[in-house]
Amino acid sequence: MVLDKRYIMKILIIDDDPSVTDLLRLILAPTLAEIQHACDGEQGSGLVREFKPDIVLLDYMLPGIDGLETTRQIRKVTKAPILILSVLDDPLTLAKALDAGADEYLTKPVSRGVLIAQINNLVRRYSEKSMDHSPLKVSWQTALQ
Repeated sequence: MVLDKRYIMKILIIDDDPSVTDLLRLILAPTLAEIQHACDGEQGSGLVREFKPDIVLLDYMLPGIDGLETTRQIRKVTKAPILILSVLDDPLTLAKALDAGADEYLTKPVSRGVLIAQINNLVRRYSEKSMDHSPLKVSWQTALQ
């Protein structure tokens, strides 16, 4: 068996809700991406420096340092795409997130297929290593559930 020597995508999840984090890990598990998790913005900003993710999945409403300030802090150290995931479906919130430096904003709940497609799209557009990445794989039969 020959192993694929392509780069494995590194994803940082910053969310204070363990059930959301568990669900995201479950959704992303079949993709074989390397996943790290932070419970708040401060911890997440530190992990960005250590882990050097290819993409950050960030909850908008975090305790302490909120998603907007976390986005600003992350932007100081990396150009990795930031995908905001939030229950807030409000144009003003979306505009604030994008103005703070986020690259995309999705309203929870989001389907598996849409989430993986957005991750692939953002990494393809923004990553310096994108030519080395294998896109995340998903079965479209299960993705639409």
